[in-house]
Amino acid sequence: MVPSSLVIACEAKTCLRKDRVVTVAQSTAVSWQDEVRRLARERDAVILAHNYQEPAIQDVADHVGDSLALSRIAAGTDASTIVFCGVHFMAETAKLLSPDKTVLIPTARAGCSLADTIDADQLRAWKAQHPGAAVVAYVNTSAAVKAEADICCTSSNAVEVVNSIPADQPVLFLPDQFLGAHVRRQTGRENIHVWMGECHVHAGISAADLRTQVAADPAAEVLVHPECGCASSAIWLAGVGDLPAERTHILSTAGMLDAARDMTAKTALVATEIGMLHQLRKVNQQTTFLPVNPKASCRFMKMITPELLVRCLREGRDEIQLPPEVVERAQRSVQRMVAIGKPAGAR
Repeated sequence: MVPSSLVIACEAKTCLRKDRVVTVAQSTAVSWQDEVRRLARERDAVILAHNYQEPAIQDVADHVGDSLALSRIAAGTDASTIVFCGVHFMAETAKLLSPDKTVLIPTARAGCSLADTIDADQLRAWKAQHPGAAVVAYVNTSAAVKAEADICCTSSNAVEVVNSIPADQPVLFLPDQFLGAHVRRQTGRENIHVWMGECHVHAGISAADLRTQVAADPAAEVLVHPECGCASSAIWLAGVGDLPAERTHILSTAGMLDAARDMTAKTALVATEIGMLHQLRKVNQQTTFLPVNPKASCRFMKMITPELLVRCLREGRDEIQLPPEVVERAQRSVQRMVAIGKPAGAR
């Protein structure tokens, strides 16, 4: 919805009609997108938007991508202000990488059900049970949890991150159990201990949803995010022939975007948050991209609205503030993540 506050008051124009003077309202409405860009210039701000944001937010942003791509952009930007259209842990990560910059999120209420499955006290207790283990924290965690980790990862580089750790050193992988299972499967390591957390949206995309959709369209490509509850099932079902093995792909959102660019299939079934469909459809207009679960929408991601983005730029809210001792420790784990692997896709 276009913010009503962005419809600029009409100018009055007078004209003579026969023997009467008539006042005519002349509209000079300015779009909210134009207002966002004007305010961003005034604030020297770069606008970053995650792939799961509403299409309108994605289209007005300077850069759109997954967590890793946006983390790299946040680390390298010359802008004095970073506006992060995503969820809270993402804006915190940007602050860790650019502690001297102002980092804003349009609403601090945009949390993350996955990040909430573990806190710093729980991680410290887990570490005490496994002395000497390397702690790999998925970027979907709070800054306080990152401060207790050795290195962070995203779904784009989780396998690379774990492979960078000596093979004989145990790994504590947190907090996503489905991504952890994917990493264990890809690396072949048996010494990975996985925290039993989950994203409520991805957990809700079931193997039953996937099988139903594939049965309805057997020739479709299948793109599955490793956070999905159906990811492990998809591998097994492909292995036994219930899914097309050559067309079933477990990919991060950046990986999905790369795959979509060269896709020639008539349709593709996408198992991730539905905001991702917008970018896929933009890079390939010949393939029809369909959600495996049309209800897979993150209410936290969708808290970022045009009105709140405009308010954020006008009023400088909500600003991310982190304790200096947390920043110093958490920076190391995030910087190690950013240094590993190739940049994920973003525009």
